[in-house]
Amino acid sequence: MDVYSAIRERRSVRAYCPDPVPEEVLTRILEAARLAPSAKNLQPWKLVVVRDPERRRRLAEAAMGQSFVAEAPVVIAAVALDPERVMRCGVPSYAVDVAIAVDHLTLAAVQEGLGTCWIGSFSQDEVRRILGIPERYKVVALLPLGYPADEPLPKYRKELSELICHETFRE
Repeated sequence: MDVYSAIRERRSVRAYCPDPVPEEVLTRILEAARLAPSAKNLQPWKLVVVRDPERRRRLAEAAMGQSFVAEAPVVIAAVALDPERVMRCGVPSYAVDVAIAVDHLTLAAVQEGLGTCWIGSFSQDEVRRILGIPERYKVVALLPLGYPADEPLPKYRKELSELICHETFRE
């Protein structure tokens, strides 16, 4: 599969088969995240890989009861290690660095026949408690990971002309 195919096929999966993710497949996906660029190449993030069913159930509860989170055989928490760092442009560095790593991970998952869903609706404090993450760090996303149990629905995306400006900004 080429990168354009993976981008076209990537979707948010909210139903997972119980089949485990083979260790070598998971390692390749995590390696894709490791290779992601970051500001000053600091890689100021960690990925917490959760397989334990009870811990996944608790994460699903912390994710506002989104039960499909616990269905996935793996849940990955993306954690920013330096959430106070701001780039010169005024943007928090972690928001960019972690997003690039997670995007690499999600596209690698597609290559492996797996699905993910970027979860941003969760209790920061509760997820930290469940995973033993110190308060000085920020959980940026939860990512259930597994084999999809449903068929993809057609994606709606805006037309390119609605999203792109040339030379100067226009509304």
